[in-house]
Amino acid sequence: MKAYEVGPQTGLDSLTAVTRPTPTAGHGEVVMKVRLVCLNNRDIQVLEGRYGAKKAETRIPVSEGVGEVIEVGAGVSTVAVGDRAVFAHFVNWLDGDFAPTYFTKDLGITDDGWLAEYIKVPGSALVKVPEGLSDEQVAPLASSALTAWNAVVEVGKVKAGDIVLALGTGGVAIWALQIAKAAGAKVIITSSSDDKLELARKLGADITINYRTHPDWEAEVLKATNGAGADIVVETGGYDTQAKSVLAAAANGRIVFVSVAPREGAPAMNIGLVIYKNLILKGIAEGSRAMLQRLLRAIAQHNIQPVIDSTFAFDEAPAAYAHLKSGSHVGKILIKVAE
Repeated sequence: MKAYEVGPQTGLDSLTAVTRPTPTAGHGEVVMKVRLVCLNNRDIQVLEGRYGAKKAETRIPVSEGVGEVIEVGAGVSTVAVGDRAVFAHFVNWLDGDFAPTYFTKDLGITDDGWLAEYIKVPGSALVKVPEGLSDEQVAPLASSALTAWNAVVEVGKVKAGDIVLALGTGGVAIWALQIAKAAGAKVIITSSSDDKLELARKLGADITINYRTHPDWEAEVLKATNGAGADIVVETGGYDTQAKSVLAAAANGRIVFVSVAPREGAPAMNIGLVIYKNLILKGIAEGSRAMLQRLLRAIAQHNIQPVIDSTFAFDEAPAAYAHLKSGSHVGKILIKVAE
C-alpha cells in the first residue's frame, strides 16, 4: 500500500512517501480502507519534532479520518465489512474518566495513523458512521471536534441560554461555536482577523471581538454580558490568555484548558478571583469513544456541517501540510485517499 512516514522530524520536508505491506487483521482488530483524512496542528508539530519525544521515523502520521471496513478479525462485534467507521485516536479510552495510560496508545503518535491507503485499528475503538452523514462531516471529528465537544458538553454541561466564550478561530474554537449554538447557547468568539470574525458570525456567533483592536478583550466580554461574564470558556490561547479568561468568566463558570502554548511574560492567573467566583478549571485531552458516539449523534441530529477550507489528493499530502503551516486556511484541510 501507499503510505507516508514522519521521517527524521526536522520539518515538513521530513514527510516521506513509501510503499508498505497492507496490514492484516488479527484477533480483536479491524483493517479499514482509508477514504478521507483530516490534518490538525499536532501533525505539523510531529514533523517538526515538537510534539513530545521524536517518533519512530517509520511512523505513519495523522490522527483522524474516516474509512471503510474491509477485514474484521475474530472477536470483533462493533462493525462489519462494508461499514464506514471512525475512532477517537486514544483508542483504549472507551468510556469513563481519563487516565494518563491512554497516551500510550495514540494512533498517529505511538502507533501508525491514517495517512496511508489502509489502517489497522482495535475493533473495540471503532464507531460506525450513520448512513446519513457524509465523509466530509465525519472525517474531522476525532481531534478538534471531539475536544470541543468534551469542553462544551461533557465538562461545560452547556444548556440553552448559557454564554460560551471561544478563543480564536482555530479548529477547536469553530467546533465549540457550532456545538454550543446547536445546544441553544449564546456564543462569543475572538480573533485578530475581521474576516475570520465575519465567518464566525455567519456560523452563528452572537458577539465577536477583535483582540488586536481590543487587547483588553476580557473587558469587552464583560461589557457584552452586562458584567455577568461567560459560563463556559474554551481556553485555547495558552498561558498568555488564561489570566484574562478568569477575568472574563461568570460566577460558577467552567474554564476548560486545551492549550499550554507558552509566552514570555504571560500574566499570572488570579487564584483569589478563581475562589471568589467559584470557578471550575479543568484540562482535557480530547475524548473517549463514548463521547465520540454522542458527538456523532449530535452531528446527525442537527446536521452540523464542518467548515472545510480545502481538499488535497493523497499524492498532494506535502502541499496539504504546507497549506496548514501557512496559517492562511479557514476551516479544516482534508486529504482524499480513496472514494
